[in-house]
Amino acid sequence: MSDVLTKARSEPGAAGRVRFYGVHHLALNTDDMKMTVDFYVDVLGMRLVHAMKVPPGLGSGPGNRGNPPFEEIRHYFFDMGRDGLLAFFEMPKGAKQRGDRNALGAMQHVSFAVSPESQQRICERLKAAKVPFDGPLEILPGIFSIYVFDPNDIRLEFSCQPSNGEGEPLIVPQVTQTKDEALAELKTLAGDKAWLDKATAGLPD
Repeated sequence: MSDVLTKARSEPGAAGRVRFYGVHHLALNTDDMKMTVDFYVDVLGMRLVHAMKVPPGLGSGPGNRGNPPFEEIRHYFFDMGRDGLLAFFEMPKGAKQRGDRNALGAMQHVSFAVSPESQQRICERLKAAKVPFDGPLEILPGIFSIYVFDPNDIRLEFSCQPSNGEGEPLIVPQVTQTKDEALAELKTLAGDKAWLDKATAGLPD
């Protein structure tokens, strides 16, 4: 594996570049799928696009490929925009403890990119459903977010850039630092110049 990584890192230009196209799907857990559907469809306005049960043998059987270790549990998918999916597995009630979002290896929160108008609509829908939320708050220069917990105690964030209006937000350019800006923090992590040069190679001067 290390030889493959070394080769990939050493290849110049487009031929050696790995291309990412964003999140295909994010899989989370619930123990109440109906409650989860009600929140994401009725409160947030997401579209349910696929409802299934995991095929037999993929839970506790030898065919398990990393799925939750339960047989034929529900696995539903919602359209979260930009051709990406938000998925939920339904755990049997009482089979798993509630997770700690601040534990190592856990998901602390998920942020969805929305327009300012959509963020306002989400605020109105949350108020109508009497769901408390925080914000909008400026979390990075020019980026404003609201925060809410879903019924599974998953922390959600909805982020927008008011200057972009209703169009598609340019997320990465908005948060990209210059090399000097990033180095101000990175130098507190390591003093190795070769490492610092490599870490900032993709940043503008």
